[in-house]
Amino acid sequence: MSDSESDVPLAKGARNGVKSTATVPKADRAKDETNGHVGPGVSLSNGFKTDKMDVDSPQANGMKRKGRKSNENKASYREDSESEDMPLSKRRRTSSKPVKPESDSESDVPLAKKPSAKDVNSLSKQKEKFEKRAEKEAKAIRKDAPKKVKQETPKGNTKKQTPSASAKAKKAVVKDEEVDEDEDEEYRWWENVQQGDGTKKWATLEHNGVVFPPDYEPLPKDVKFYYDGNPIDLHPEAEEVATFYGSMLHSTVNVENPTFNKNFFEDFQGYIKKTGGAKNAKTGDKVDIKSFEKCNFKHIFEWFDAEREKKKALPAADKKAAKAEKDKTEAPYQYCMWDGRKQKVGNFRVEPPALFRGRGEHPKTGRVKKRVFPEQITINIGKDATVPAPPEGHKWKEVKHDQEGTWLAMWQENINGAYKYVMLAANSDVKGQSDYKKFEKARELKKHIDHIRKDYQKNLRAEKMVDRQMASAIYLIDRLALRAGNEKGEDEAETVGCCSLKYENITLEPPNHVIFDFLGKDSIRFYDKVEVDPQVFKNLKIFKKAPKGRGDDVFDRLTTSGLNKHLQQYMTGLTAKVFRTYNASWTMANLLKDIKATGNVAEKVKIFNDANRRVAILCNHKRTVAASHENTMEKMTERINGLVYQQWRCKQMMLELDSKIKKKKGAEYFALPSQLDEEWVRKHQADLVAEQREKIQKKFDKDNEKRIAEGEKKMSGKELDERLEAVDELQKKFKKENKTKKVEPEGRGPSVEKLEQNIDKITQRIETMKVQSEDKEANKEVALGTSKIVRRFSLSYCRGRVC
Repeated sequence: MSDSESDVPLAKGARNGVKSTATVPKADRAKDETNGHVGPGVSLSNGFKTDKMDVDSPQANGMKRKGRKSNENKASYREDSESEDMPLSKRRRTSSKPVKPESDSESDVPLAKKPSAKDVNSLSKQKEKFEKRAEKEAKAIRKDAPKKVKQETPKGNTKKQTPSASAKAKKAVVKDEEVDEDEDEEYRWWENVQQGDGTKKWATLEHNGVVFPPDYEPLPKDVKFYYDGNPIDLHPEAEEVATFYGSMLHSTVNVENPTFNKNFFEDFQGYIKKTGGAKNAKTGDKVDIKSFEKCNFKHIFEWFDAEREKKKALPAADKKAAKAEKDKTEAPYQYCMWDGRKQKVGNFRVEPPALFRGRGEHPKTGRVKKRVFPEQITINIGKDATVPAPPEGHKWKEVKHDQEGTWLAMWQENINGAYKYVMLAANSDVKGQSDYKKFEKARELKKHIDHIRKDYQKNLRAEKMVDRQMASAIYLIDRLALRAGNEKGEDEAETVGCCSLKYENITLEPPNHVIFDFLGKDSIRFYDKVEVDPQVFKNLKIFKKAPKGRGDDVFDRLTTSGLNKHLQQYMTGLTAKVFRTYNASWTMANLLKDIKATGNVAEKVKIFNDANRRVAILCNHKRTVAASHENTMEKMTERINGLVYQQWRCKQMMLELDSKIKKKKGAEYFALPSQLDEEWVRKHQADLVAEQREKIQKKFDKDNEKRIAEGEKKMSGKELDERLEAVDELQKKFKKENKTKKVEPEGRGPSVEKLEQNIDKITQRIETMKVQSEDKEANKEVALGTSKIVRRFSLSYCRGRVC
């Protein structure tokens, strides 16, 4: 690769024209590491690279990266990325216009706790073991390749192959088996992957369009938005925007975000101005809404909260009927006919208007997502198919017959100018073929991975600066699963990848520890301390050498397009992105191979989920902790404690049946568990009584609904009172137990043996719930959705394919 100044343009991000020398100074080359080992990339925060996790917290290094001239893999900080099927005229342009830098304070960022040397060595050995497997398998594949070619039928040989006896037997079995009437179940799309290789994706396409959200219903007259203590009348369009904010006051992660509030209030003021202003509901005088602090959405929130509670309190029959009605309405939109085959549609509902939340520290969080009308939607359908009718009084923006596209409908949203597409579901044939090709590309990489690693290992000591930067970047992309990095638009968040790392994004700690701190894709903060190869550490030190400073690029002689062009030399279609798919698949496959699942089903599931989670962490798939997570964990703890209490009562019953058993098993066996106390026991007993009362009431109401539906007479309140007598008995029993400190045996023919069996069953339930609780807690910040696709394909291919 040439190191000419003309061949390697100055990176736009370089401050004041500061750029590395074309060749590495002799003094620096003389100090190069002489050992040939390339370290595995061990994370001191979370283990080796498959244990690396993003940290979703305020931006620390906020210098805005200027655009690069890269046309590959444009980073998109929108909720949905642009599709390959998007017309070129519709694709979004980006700008390199800089934005105001944000605070770079790091005082509130604690340094990741360093694990013991023993832990790091163990993780390093596991990583090295995986890589040795990869090298061994790559050599084996290349060695076997010529044999496979020899086995192929030569060109021109039209001799009919005689099927083997086993093939005939299989054919006979299939013939004799009963064929499912639903031929969709028989279609094996993975055996027809060539179908999607051309530009034409379908011949015939029929569907029923999209489902629109319901129109806005104004608030009751007594529910108002308040400003400076006064009720305010708003135009319905502005009032709807007020309800967007008012209905989500419980989401503190958003309403306590200054950026969210600022953006919302700006849009809210714009809607008020556009719709004729706001008026005092009492006097009719115009009110100038100019201070967010004086706005009060509490009454709106209370109304929405009460409506939510009403829906929860609806009888089960009403909920079931409402769901059935909704399903019936949406049924025509759930499937389409694709080349005569019934295929499930993924997202046939048009997004309702709301406040944009975004991911991570998105600069547009809080902006109003406008309502989408039919006039904004383009329909894609077959020429001979009936075009779905738009809502009455409306018309579609356009009707296309784009056979090269896999979308059914599209529109442009107003937040980022992104195009939203209605596509087929993830489990459809077409989507399956797309994923298949993606993983086939990763499968191809495993044939070359050992050569690539040897080459960049050698070039870590290259004389030319561009070659050394290239090798160091590929090392980080391969070993730490960093994204490559691309140019941003003027309204997008400051996010970086490997090639766009800034001087301030990495901190070097001798002898070979690197702290990465930057905003990655979707504005998710990446903060991790990792142990890298000593030569990579030295290279990064050279790349940061003075006069470079804050705002300058670390890899100033490298672009994403240049890196991907270099990778094409090893394999057609190889880009930095493929390394992530390969490493995720390879990691999952090896973790599955090494799993020795023991214990009950819940424990085995947890072990499997642990492997899946490591893949998600490797790919930096992060999510915000759900607002309900803490409450859910508390409920699970209470359920576990409830089982412990139930187990303790069984032990007390054993004592009543055989007092001598206490000496045999020991007093500690029968003592009240440490996590329970008398106060908790009394509260739990009261909850059990209330729960029993509620169950009886619900059962009584349900029975009455059934009797009315069948034309029978309703049961009287006397019947309910008789049923509730069981609750009174339970309450008396608990009161007596608390007073006498004894528990009378329950059930038919109680015995010590039966109670011991019951205790064992409860113990199993407790252990299962503890495992589930631990699993849920571990997954609270990890988004497993994408890695589940990796898992599915890894399982499909681990017998000689991707893995």
